[in-house]
Amino acid sequence: MPQLLNPPKIGFPCRKIRLSRLIVGILITFCYPIAQAEEKSKAIKLREIVITSTPFQDRSELNMTQPTTVLHGDNLRRKREVTLGDTLSTELGVASSSFGPGAGRPIIRALDGPRIQVLENGIGTLDISSLSPDHAVTIETLNASQVEILRGPATLLYGGGATGGVVNAVTQRIPNQVFKSLNGNFEVRGNSATEERTGSFNLNRSFGQTSWSIGAFKRKTDDYNIPGHAFTDTPLQIQNKQANNRHESEDHHDHGQANGHTDTHENAHQKKNIVRNSAVDSQGLSLGGSYIGEKGFLGGSLSLLESKYGIPTLERPTIDLTQARYNIMGELDQPVTGLEKIKMRMGYNDYKHDEIEANGELGTRFKNRELETRTEFLHAPIASLKGLFGIQFQDRTFSALGEEAIVPITKSRSTGLFLIEERNWDKFRFEFGGRYEYATRNPQNDVDRARAFGLFNGSAGAFWNFIQDYNLGLTATHGQRAPALEELYVNGAHHATGTFQMGDSTLHKEATNNIDLSLSKSTGFIKWKVNAFYNRFNNYIFFKNVDIDGDGIADRVDDDGMLNPGGEFQALSIAQTHATFYGAEAEVILTLRPDNLDLRLFTDYVRAKLDNKNGNVPRTTPQRFGLELNYKKEPWTANITAIHVLRQTKLAELETETPGYTLLNLEASYRIKETKTNGIRLFVQGRNLLNEEMRVHTSFLKNFAPLPGRALIAGIRGDF
Repeated sequence: MPQLLNPPKIGFPCRKIRLSRLIVGILITFCYPIAQAEEKSKAIKLREIVITSTPFQDRSELNMTQPTTVLHGDNLRRKREVTLGDTLSTELGVASSSFGPGAGRPIIRALDGPRIQVLENGIGTLDISSLSPDHAVTIETLNASQVEILRGPATLLYGGGATGGVVNAVTQRIPNQVFKSLNGNFEVRGNSATEERTGSFNLNRSFGQTSWSIGAFKRKTDDYNIPGHAFTDTPLQIQNKQANNRHESEDHHDHGQANGHTDTHENAHQKKNIVRNSAVDSQGLSLGGSYIGEKGFLGGSLSLLESKYGIPTLERPTIDLTQARYNIMGELDQPVTGLEKIKMRMGYNDYKHDEIEANGELGTRFKNRELETRTEFLHAPIASLKGLFGIQFQDRTFSALGEEAIVPITKSRSTGLFLIEERNWDKFRFEFGGRYEYATRNPQNDVDRARAFGLFNGSAGAFWNFIQDYNLGLTATHGQRAPALEELYVNGAHHATGTFQMGDSTLHKEATNNIDLSLSKSTGFIKWKVNAFYNRFNNYIFFKNVDIDGDGIADRVDDDGMLNPGGEFQALSIAQTHATFYGAEAEVILTLRPDNLDLRLFTDYVRAKLDNKNGNVPRTTPQRFGLELNYKKEPWTANITAIHVLRQTKLAELETETPGYTLLNLEASYRIKETKTNGIRLFVQGRNLLNEEMRVHTSFLKNFAPLPGRALIAGIRGDF
């Protein structure tokens, strides 16, 4: 296997859209007059950050019935990683699928994939990241002004794809206000562990009643450094070692060679303290504009994304991704009597990615064309009820073509109608609502059957400010989800995850009954919040290990799905059973010195079990404890973050235990120029300062790709 020591270089072929030169030209053109456009002014008090992914946009995270987090400002900038999942992985109840540096999707309370809805400005990402953990989320946090996390079901507005929660990235690609002068931000940074070179900018400007935006980024990393060996024993290796102890040494040698686990190239790989085929090369450009009137606005945007990243497994495939996304957004105040506002969102996506083998051959080409529209009507108060009703429509054509394609071409549609109402008293608010959705899955072949599902979602919640500054929130939700197309129709070997997956076109819809309880103190020198949840699933859909021969060991198969003890793939079949998820999250913020120094302590825990003696849910997030110490006294800011992740011992069948670790990060920044907002700052960060070997239990690649070792990050960023 000599090709394992010589992975292909990551770069963009000439046939692709070349954005780099265009980005550089635009950056020079726009940024040259920035210094002249800036006006010195005293720092102003920032407005309260509201949550845009909720029906009533007068809500902050402090007065939500549903547990919510908003990441923005320096807090977001400090935590930015290459992927959205890794950026949010230290937030309460959130982890990352962490499939190498190029792909990482948010996991909320141990729920992932099609149960977590990832949005950009209230419309889905329209990619195929929920299909498999090796597929990237097409959101770049460098272009986001804030990221909102709604824990627990948010199915009323967003349908069955949000039975586990919602992550919404807010950008200014479609401006909704008039800017008095040039407005924007930029960042340039480098990372010693990944050899990252990243630059980005976002600009907004108005001319009369029209506002315009432009944003771009460029990122390039190399294979990253780690403190130890890349590979550890997988369940199959442990299984083989136990079996081989009962054989003669010659048999042991032959069996090991057959499985590729004593290959000298792999051993050489482990000694290099580096994760091979983990490089990322990505870039993007967006353009947008709006007309701002007295009663609302209407605008649109175009964004282009290219990303090429390696999958750090023994097979070392590479994913080559392109996306063109078109968005329209508008709002109109008081259009007719009885309506206070109409809000419209629409997104269309042309997505493609190629999965390329280590030898350069094309394995599979994925394409996804998808349209999503959402219209909300906020009505005038009726008998003290304030609320909205709306309609959502999705149309999707998905295809996977090539020798390794394992999902048929499938057309999917869904139409949802929803209603949400609230009643306010002095210190008490009650919310309730419902949604009906009709979803279809129509494979374009003669083998798999088409399916249709009628889905009902209902929710009721209360928010009680029972004592000044003390709040209690309680939400009960019933949600239903149609099986995803990969759960229904997948059949074949998936090289990226090392599994042979077998779907089931007869699956029933999945239902969840969830209760969320939150208690918080929102002001004062000591602020805190506690969230507890209980989530009961009926017909929970999951992939389980197959044991056809009844020997009590999960089967291995070859490329054709034939039983083979030395096969490359672990056999998985889709299954349904009842499941229970429960847990808690807590944090306390201590003001040690007003306006200068505060300390945040936090922890989260989730337990996920399958019924009918099926054991535990695989890749469940382990418990974590953490602290953040924040200091600010202009022109200096500093942060120390320490997170201890416990060993995960609640394992699914044939799942590897992951040891605990401690992550220690440090950041300091110095403001070199004052602007109307946050200023221009030099910053330096130390990541994983203890140089610990960190294996993420939620990742399919925990036995192949630990997180990067000790790193120094330095750069400059600014707002103006």
